Amino acid sequence: MHFCRSLFFQIVVASVLGAGLGIAAPDTAVSLRVLSDLFLKLIAMLMAPLVFCVVVQGIAGAGSLRTVGRIGLKALFYFEAVTSVALFLGVLAAMICQPGAGLHVGADAQAPGPAGTFGENAAALRHDGPAGFMLHLVPASPLGAFVQNDVLQVLVFAILFGCGLSMAGAQGKPAAALVNAIAAVLFRIMGMVIRVAPVGVLGAIAYTVGHFGIRSLGQLGVFVGLYFVLVGLFVLLGLGLLLRLCGVGIFSFMWYLRAELAVVLATTSSDAVLPQIMEKLAAIGIPREVVGLVIPAGYSFNLDALSIYLGLAVPFLAQASGVHLTGTQLFLVMGTALVTSKGGHGVPGVAIVILAATLAVVPEIPPAGLVLLVAVDWFIGIARALGNVMGNCVATIVVAKWEGQLDGATTRRALRMARAHGAE
Repeated sequence: MHFCRSLFFQIVVASVLGAGLGIAAPDTAVSLRVLSDLFLKLIAMLMAPLVFCVVVQGIAGAGSLRTVGRIGLKALFYFEAVTSVALFLGVLAAMICQPGAGLHVGADAQAPGPAGTFGENAAALRHDGPAGFMLHLVPASPLGAFVQNDVLQVLVFAILFGCGLSMAGAQGKPAAALVNAIAAVLFRIMGMVIRVAPVGVLGAIAYTVGHFGIRSLGQLGVFVGLYFVLVGLFVLLGLGLLLRLCGVGIFSFMWYLRAELAVVLATTSSDAVLPQIMEKLAAIGIPREVVGLVIPAGYSFNLDALSIYLGLAVPFLAQASGVHLTGTQLFLVMGTALVTSKGGHGVPGVAIVILAATLAVVPEIPPAGLVLLVAVDWFIGIARALGNVMGNCVATIVVAKWEGQLDGATTRRALRMARAHGAE
């Protein structure tokens, strides 16, 4: 009975019902789009303040580089390098595999309410060229950026605010506490919104199948499958190679963290295992000062699997909408994603907010295309959460090795002992 009450089970049931309704009664199914539109509108309501809070927390949470010192600089360099590679991997896979080709989302489609405003605001930038684009990034007032739900302007203000907060030191602590408190409230609201995700998924699947046909489920399945494969390759090959260079095997390391990974798999959230992961990393010989700095900072700055998702999702939506992305637009997408992804960790549903913010630089893609990814976001979230957790754990080992504070033999011995104990 407990499993039947779980959100995962409810979403699976909603997906099956939506697909069945789309096949049996397509006209009725199309009318259920209002359910997914309502879900998107609830998320869009939180988009600007949530992006502001997570970006400010990510920048301010890293602390002053003068006090973070050498370890912090190395960690931040590693985070940016690896997430850039992850983004590029997602974009490259989307360009090669073309998972969205043939869906034919109407270019004139519009998302409801605030979800569509970021595309309208960004579309205005095309008429004034690069100079107009740069000028538009700076809001006339911070409040105006929030009122108009202009995520790009909110993002610029958040970066400046986060930098100022970090530089203010002790004087900025009250403001930092206020941002943290507001973020906590927003995440609670997001939790309430996610509880109605089955209703949104029902509407999204029903509309998708009723409007685009049963073949659209196959293409969404290809997108989900491709994403799982990319995350798997990134973890096993990319992160596995980094671990091998540090003298640690990827499979023994994953076995050591199996309990924590199982919790992340069940909840699609990485926050619940943060304390356990930090203790386990320290137990295999990684200095606590490295663990204490890299893991919390990595939860905001080192979201590898989320970066793969953003790199894959934006070209997917462009292909589904029949939009050709230029090299400049791809560069803007990657640059924007590197910023918007900071701090978007731990809470299911936040990825849609971050994706919506990233889409602001490509106004040609209709915001209504997001309904396609709402239908499968919960399933994608499984691989996304697992990939993010593994990325942060590997980052800790790499930075410790870079610092010369990792004894590979000691770590391997600790992993063997833990495996032998677990097999008893």
